[in-house]
Amino acid sequence: MTTHVPPPKASARVPSAQASRHADKPLFGLLLIICSTAFLASSDVMAKYLARGGMPPVEIAWIRFTVFLLIMLPMVLVPSGGRALRSSRPLLQVFRGLGLLGSSIFFILGLSFLPIAEATATGFISPLFVTGLSVIFLGEKVGLRRWSATLVGLMGVLIIVRPGTAAFQPAAIFPIVSALCWACALVLTRKISGADRPITTMSYAAIVGFLVLSVFVPFYWTTPTPAQLTIGIAIGVLSTVGHWIVVLAFRYADASVLAPFSYVQLMWVTLLGYFVFSEIPDAWTFTGAAIIIASGVYTAHRERVRRAKIAVPPEPYPTS
Repeated sequence: MTTHVPPPKASARVPSAQASRHADKPLFGLLLIICSTAFLASSDVMAKYLARGGMPPVEIAWIRFTVFLLIMLPMVLVPSGGRALRSSRPLLQVFRGLGLLGSSIFFILGLSFLPIAEATATGFISPLFVTGLSVIFLGEKVGLRRWSATLVGLMGVLIIVRPGTAAFQPAAIFPIVSALCWACALVLTRKISGADRPITTMSYAAIVGFLVLSVFVPFYWTTPTPAQLTIGIAIGVLSTVGHWIVVLAFRYADASVLAPFSYVQLMWVTLLGYFVFSEIPDAWTFTGAAIIIASGVYTAHRERVRRAKIAVPPEPYPTS
């Protein structure tokens, strides 16, 4: 599953000591975000391997969220006796968990039919969805330049997907829906940020995903081989570690600084896709991906400029 650094939300609050310290080592933050992309790309490649082998996407996602939950439970129950599960905004946490779950399911569905570089590049449209959703749900004002960057990014997706041509695959809609679900989760993350601790937010995501998938997985279940089960567990471990590294990265650098470097994930999946599946992205995919990345980088740049002009203090590290 692709992951993206959410653009920060402007705030007039006085930064806490933790918030003021978290941007002291931007280089270390960049190294962490690049490291996270390697973990997440490896998780995606393994998910595609299982999907191509016939394992249902629901089952792959269920194994992933089960491992996620098993990793989180000791961290929640042992130190605090379960108090870390207390949320000041539990309903938002549930909806955020559903967004992450939808993103995971639809992305794995896309991997079942599409080259991994194409699915990943299309999934990078999520920051552009965040721009639109932030206007609707967060009341943010978006200028002409950011709207223009969003439209350019959408053009990049159209170049990759090529609707109306013989190259169009209906399955291309899956990573787009996945990106929309992820964008919804990011917007909810910004509404929750500062209200709950990161461990609370991650635990809710694990619990919601596990419970919902446990309802549906019996209808899709195929008994995995020992090799498939091992790979499924590895997917859960790699994705959990990757997302936790993203959380750590925010302690050392601002979101607008980290955002462009999340696109390194596309490099990893392209290389792994070639060596594991012998997939070579075509010129259309490279062109569309370049446009999407340029749009995302420019959006992050405009956010950095905007925050500098209004003297917004560093945002607290996110809860996702």
